[in-house]
Amino acid sequence: MPRSLTTVLFTAALVLAQPTAQARRVHKAPAALTPALSAEEQDDTPGTRQLGEPDGKGPLTLAAQGATVIDTLSGEPLYEKNAHAAFYPASTTKILTALLVIEEGDLDRPVVIQPEDTRVEPSAIGFRPGESYTRRQLLYALMLKSANDSAMALARDNAGSVEAFAEKMTQRAASLGAENSHFANPNGLPNPNHWTTPHDLALIARAAMGQPVFRQLVGTVEYRWVTAQGISVILKNHNKLLWCPPWKFEGCTGLKTGYTVKAQQVLVSSALRNHREVISVVMHSDKPGIWLDSKQLLAYGLAHLPGSVKFD
Repeated sequence: MPRSLTTVLFTAALVLAQPTAQARRVHKAPAALTPALSAEEQDDTPGTRQLGEPDGKGPLTLAAQGATVIDTLSGEPLYEKNAHAAFYPASTTKILTALLVIEEGDLDRPVVIQPEDTRVEPSAIGFRPGESYTRRQLLYALMLKSANDSAMALARDNAGSVEAFAEKMTQRAASLGAENSHFANPNGLPNPNHWTTPHDLALIARAAMGQPVFRQLVGTVEYRWVTAQGISVILKNHNKLLWCPPWKFEGCTGLKTGYTVKAQQVLVSSALRNHREVISVVMHSDKPGIWLDSKQLLAYGLAHLPGSVKFD
């Protein structure tokens, strides 16, 4: 979808996923078998859906309206479902935010919290203006707590303003081949000018996973956060594929959850087995769909990796 189309057309396209053409060696998905649930109906109870470890061999039944799984090494898609349709990414936006901050470097540089950084909806750390934290500390708050105030502080520190940082986000995404995306903020809170696709989000995640610091962030289960007042708080990674039975997936290397009412449940995840890694994306899913969908996709991707990899 060209970025030159109007915002109205993009807004209309969001969540109204249309099937995409089947790429080389990409298995096209059937229509979603499970409708998205309302926020009030969602929990992590498995219910009647398949629980346990998928073998990656059978057909996939996904709750997500959009999904993909790619080979991390080559970037080749292994499975797609509406992978080029536009969706709201919610907090998976923070993958790109973290990538830009890490690429800037100087991660032990202090950032002083400004009043505008604190004016966000939860999830948030609860900063007070004048407090100081390093970029590295703020990245842990961003990726584990999914702190929207941390995203604002990092964006302002990096580009001078949230608006300037959002422009950098869109430009960096396009440079990675994620050309059907547009970003309006660093945290993924709802905005009609803020969208991406499963395909684009996978490309962004692949670039981020090329950064050792990013891998360390998203693979961390717990991080001890010390406030400016000296209070110690444990930040727990929201990605249950890393650590929480029955959702834990063997070999999971991390990535990021997201949720808003408009976006519904979103999850980018990754897994490594036998020295090969895949990255999956599910968008506009439900709970427990994000966990079940992602486990199916990761297992499928790992089972369908090509024997040899060719690069351009």
